[in-house]
Amino acid sequence: MPATVRQLKTEILQALAHPTRIAIVEALRGGELSAGQIIGKLGLEQANASQHLAVLRARQIVANRKDGNQVFYSLRHPAFVQVLDLLRDACIELLSDSQKLLAEMQLENRPGPGPRRPKGTQGAGGAAAAGGRKRGAGQQS
Repeated sequence: MPATVRQLKTEILQALAHPTRIAIVEALRGGELSAGQIIGKLGLEQANASQHLAVLRARQIVANRKDGNQVFYSLRHPAFVQVLDLLRDACIELLSDSQKLLAEMQLENRPGPGPRRPKGTQGAGGAAAAGGRKRGAGQQS
């Protein structure tokens, strides 16, 4: 694969590498929206939305058209939403696997030194074991 194609893919992925820009692409899944509709739907500040839309325009992820004083945005290709859908599916699978592993670990029957202490309680060693300062010879409590 030529380096220029890899570079283009890198630039597209970098443009999508922000939660707000992902949200904008997902909002445009159903079709064209005005800038005001995107701002309202996502609860964005106008200046912030403009910055993110500029990045998506520069990377040719969204197209825009003016109608009077409104600017409308749409996705240049449905593949951008498909990529996000595939990533969502992969995340679901990864999190499901992690959840299964966690459940197995919690059920694991392992010998231990006794009951676990609740978080925040101190065992032997007092404050020093909990990260406090040790008192040396000659120091008083």
